[in-house]
Amino acid sequence: MKPANSLLANTGTTIFTVMSALAQKHRAINLGQGFPDTDGPADVIQAAADALQDGRNQYPPLTGVPELRQAVAAANARFYGLDLDPDHEVVVTSGATEAITASLMALIDPGDEVVLIEPLYDTYLPVVRMLGAVPRLVRLEPPHWTLPRAALAAAFGPKTKAILINSPMNPIGKVFTAEELGFIASLLQQHDAYAICDEVYEHLVFDGHRHIPLMSLPGMRERCLRIGSAGKTFSLTGWKVGYISGPAALMGVVAKAHQNLTFTTPPNLQRAVAVGLAKDDAYFAGLAADLQAQRDHLVRGLEAAGFRTLPSGGSYFVLADYAALDSDGDDAAFCMRLAERAGVVAIPLSAFYATEKPRHHVRFAFCKRTALLDEAVTRLTRYFGAGQSAAAVPLTAAE
Repeated sequence: MKPANSLLANTGTTIFTVMSALAQKHRAINLGQGFPDTDGPADVIQAAADALQDGRNQYPPLTGVPELRQAVAAANARFYGLDLDPDHEVVVTSGATEAITASLMALIDPGDEVVLIEPLYDTYLPVVRMLGAVPRLVRLEPPHWTLPRAALAAAFGPKTKAILINSPMNPIGKVFTAEELGFIASLLQQHDAYAICDEVYEHLVFDGHRHIPLMSLPGMRERCLRIGSAGKTFSLTGWKVGYISGPAALMGVVAKAHQNLTFTTPPNLQRAVAVGLAKDDAYFAGLAADLQAQRDHLVRGLEAAGFRTLPSGGSYFVLADYAALDSDGDDAAFCMRLAERAGVVAIPLSAFYATEKPRHHVRFAFCKRTALLDEAVTRLTRYFGAGQSAAAVPLTAAE
């Protein structure tokens, strides 16, 4: 038999699926995969249920129902002062991962170079390679994750077509500053390149940080594709509704890529997301405040258990350095032991790097109920306090 696609065949199962399966197997608390354990706003869910009954369940328009495209454009204007035409500059996708893929497809030809910043979401690199492009990787280093300007500038060249930037950043919670974004903008102009901006955590920003879309900087309006996620903004990750905003000249090509991926997204969910995007400012401020409180709660517990946590300015995640608790630099093995023996699942930071792997860092998700975070901390404290015995720690509660 002839072999299947070599790139996909040699791509491992995503670490999130692997660790979530371990959580089920060991009845462990899943602080690995980034999804809330409570539903989002009741009015948004009710809007989706009502929309199923209104007789509009056939194919919606390719680029999204008018209500949602208008709501996305309005949200861009409301939060960032961006003026977008909902008919020609917004495309609704089946989740942000599809949006990332469609955006890359719209811009990249084989042989083009794409600048990627490590640590990076594990979808980026395989898609870039499947499109025949050449990735140029630039590393951020803990604990401050400062943008290495010289290295970033060196990654750009005559073949650079685009940079893929994620802010707030998964897995490290970095929120890019205005100065850093300005430097990136200068490189894009110098090299006549584009930016694909993964901004799914745009409303999950803490400690007085401010999310600034690269698209809102001078000269960037025609160079950026900006990606948002209803799943993250409304704690409804299973709905898989994303949206791309960008200049009409690019969005027509994005729509063709979307046409050849999923074509469309369930219309009732789209109309419900439109209801959500029109919610008042109190909702969005409250979402960030609640998640910041959950982050602080988990950080206190992890620190008390012996971890050293790193700052997280946004997203669902906080990184923890476990060097004081375990000398094994293999973070994947450490996470396996946590799942099997402590009954808590985390994600190894090395899963987000293609080049030299970092050591002693794991990612915890804090987008969970306080009681579940407390139980996770109790299990970790018990495990490390017991000297990490080979026997499994008795589990007192299922996830």
